[in-house]
Amino acid sequence: MSFVTASKNAFSVKAYVGDTKTLLAFNFSSQENAKNLAGFTIHCQPPGQVPGYYLENDLKFEDPGKHKQVAGEPPNSTANAPIQKYRWTHYPAVAHQGVSPALGDYTYTVTPRYFSNGSMQALDSTLSVAVKVAVGPFKKGAVVLGFTRGYMQSQGYVHHFGAQTPVVPKNKQLEFDTGSQAGTNNGQPVTFAQIYNWMGESARVQIFDVLNGVLNDPSLTLKVFAYDLNEPDVVKILLTLAQQGRVRVILDNASLHVTKRGAKTKTPEDQFTDLFEQQKKGTSDIVRGSFGRYSHDKIFIVSRNGQSAIQVLTGSTNFSLTGLYVNANHVLVFQDANVAGHYDAVFEQSWQVLKSNHSPSKAAANAFSGTNLATQPYDSQAGFVPKMEITFSPHTDADVTKILGGLSDRVEQEVHAAKGNVIFAVMQLKGGGPVYQTLGGLHAQPVYSYGISDEPTGIFLYSPANPSGVQVTGKPGHVTLPPPFDQVPSPPGHEIHDKFVVCGLNGNDPVVYCGSSNLAAGGEASNGDNLLGIHDADVATAFAIEALGLVDHYNFLDRMADPKKSAPKKAAPRKAAAKKAAAKKAPKKAAPKRAARKKAARKKKAGAASRRKKAPSKKRTARAKGRGARRHR
Repeated sequence: MSFVTASKNAFSVKAYVGDTKTLLAFNFSSQENAKNLAGFTIHCQPPGQVPGYYLENDLKFEDPGKHKQVAGEPPNSTANAPIQKYRWTHYPAVAHQGVSPALGDYTYTVTPRYFSNGSMQALDSTLSVAVKVAVGPFKKGAVVLGFTRGYMQSQGYVHHFGAQTPVVPKNKQLEFDTGSQAGTNNGQPVTFAQIYNWMGESARVQIFDVLNGVLNDPSLTLKVFAYDLNEPDVVKILLTLAQQGRVRVILDNASLHVTKRGAKTKTPEDQFTDLFEQQKKGTSDIVRGSFGRYSHDKIFIVSRNGQSAIQVLTGSTNFSLTGLYVNANHVLVFQDANVAGHYDAVFEQSWQVLKSNHSPSKAAANAFSGTNLATQPYDSQAGFVPKMEITFSPHTDADVTKILGGLSDRVEQEVHAAKGNVIFAVMQLKGGGPVYQTLGGLHAQPVYSYGISDEPTGIFLYSPANPSGVQVTGKPGHVTLPPPFDQVPSPPGHEIHDKFVVCGLNGNDPVVYCGSSNLAAGGEASNGDNLLGIHDADVATAFAIEALGLVDHYNFLDRMADPKKSAPKKAAPRKAAAKKAAAKKAPKKAAPKRAARKKAARKKKAGAASRRKKAPSKKRTARAKGRGARRHR
């Protein structure tokens, strides 16, 4: 069940089910009913004995006394400061319920609010529409999803932990007590564990559910693919399993994970390897290797009695501090012997290749790319697993073209579909292969698209009337937020580390492409990676909600970015040269499109200025109006 809907008269509410979050979408079937609209008041009733509450809005009316107020509600309650967007994502773990919200059936009651003579009128419950939807961890059949929070640069992080509180300790060590103090917030101590529980969100829950499940059951063993590895509690469990003879690890040995000659401190991966070798017993073992470039998978495979694989965890989330607590990432857990067994076969083949071949090397990549595990995609069997195909790299050049070309073609299908849509969160859009090229230019195509990347080719914003889409950067750098927002920190490392693309939401064949693959030709040819294509409306919806939240959040931050502090001057010549080179390569027919976009942008700017002059005085600072970053996450 990907959504629940209800309506009254001309007003309707649709609630989309996510992973412990809900996307609420509002609509009017008649334009007349949206006339003089002030926004939407949203009341939330959690399950059980938890008191109901109105959702909050970080913005409020400049002079609340000029508008009808609901007694007992603060000025920033949506009862008194309605949401001015046609969709809103509710994250239960906010001010009303803290970081451990109730889970179960939630009832959302949404009421449209209206202006009359510049003043908002009283809440009219006869206009309200209510929907009931399940809120909790995403689980469907044998599939469980998990997502990191990925919003260190947010009001939620500042309010919970303080703007100056770091995620990564200053004296970074492989092993440290996560219960130790990280900083203070309003005079109260904050521990790393508190930050990690909140920022790791459901991805952390799933990762430690798998690890602790193995740790607490002597009949279970674990096989691990790891790229970055420095999360102290993960490391602790893996070393305990090594002492018990119950874990084998393939750990990347690319140059960034190997200590350079003369370095004062070893890399975390080298430190882990030393400790593992010292403590391992029985069948526990470790292999360092990286195929042609990286061993980029992030996988746990659970087996019973060292034989039959029963469970596998995969996704984009590195088992590291930044991977879990800074980056936006995802994990998938398959509690299915068929899927787990195929991943187990990939592990054993990779173990053999990396133990027998020096890597990184072309020889190591070729030794895997020629096997059936690389040339033949895994197709899910009937049962509790959705229809899906999984491919494992490194691949031959022919297979790279086939796989990435197929994904690119699926995106292009949406351009020509009647109600096509593409929603994505991809770490980078620069590099080789058709997927980057297609996604990078998607915003200029006549299709609904909503995308975010840490490295897009630019930031493109269009009016709703324009057929083109939205593409924003997830790396705004330093930002200066206007009142009433608190200032937010600039996190270390990537913010968007996800690699997923959703196509055809609400269509006949919704699909999400996800996993560890960066979707680049070079990576598919040289890296150890896995790429999943999951054809399931519920799974695709959960991923789409994640992308929409990221786009809304960083769209706001991008507008507040300080270009002088966000982009060092020394990088300017290279950037200018790249633009000049791109201009030379661009086809001439693109010029009219750019001119048309500039013209449309000028019209939009002029129209917005005109509307601001006519609009009644309300609660917004001009730049902050209607943006998604006001949510706590």
